[in-house]
Amino acid sequence: MPKEARPSTGEQAKQHAFAQLRQAILHGDMAPAQRLVENELAEQFGVTRASIRAALIDLESQGLVERIRNRGSRVRVVSVEEAVAITECRMVLEGLCAAKAAVAASDEQLAELTDLGTAMTKAVADGEPVTYSDLNHELHTRIQEFSGQQTALELLERLNAQLVRHRFQLALRPGRPQESLHEHLAMIEAIRARDPQAAETAVRAHLTSVIEALRG
Repeated sequence: MPKEARPSTGEQAKQHAFAQLRQAILHGDMAPAQRLVENELAEQFGVTRASIRAALIDLESQGLVERIRNRGSRVRVVSVEEAVAITECRMVLEGLCAAKAAVAASDEQLAELTDLGTAMTKAVADGEPVTYSDLNHELHTRIQEFSGQQTALELLERLNAQLVRHRFQLALRPGRPQESLHEHLAMIEAIRARDPQAAETAVRAHLTSVIEALRG
């Protein structure tokens, strides 16, 4: 049975365009400062210009797109100093999540964190920085989910989306995965020990190291 045609206008079309654009920015398919031409995007995604414009407004509110007066929209450039400021905010929210996860996580969830730590160790040993970067992101996401702190999770999703370019650059920097591996393993160990204070301290130590690396 043929699939129903997707509408080219209205809320569903805007959501489709928003999801596709957001994914392209997060995956690095659209580079920082790249112009976003409404006509081209409308044709690419099979929706109206109005749908694209509405999607771009939503992406602007998430900090992923910036609208330049009389020049349209472009993928927003996040400076190093802004990346540091965002990471400082992450430090507070992720520290909270780690402390809560240390108390709230099930034994099965703790085992999942252990498995992620093992996979990260293997990725470093095998010299696979991109794999390590993906596992790194997954570990942080799992800790947030296991905390049960939905408000922090939603705030962090927005903050982390703006750091994608910097995260990839750090992952590919020689020696950085080896440096951050022990920090991640310390986070896992503290949560497994069900020690909320140690878990929060480990996250703060890791993100302090990230800030130093961003500035380096």
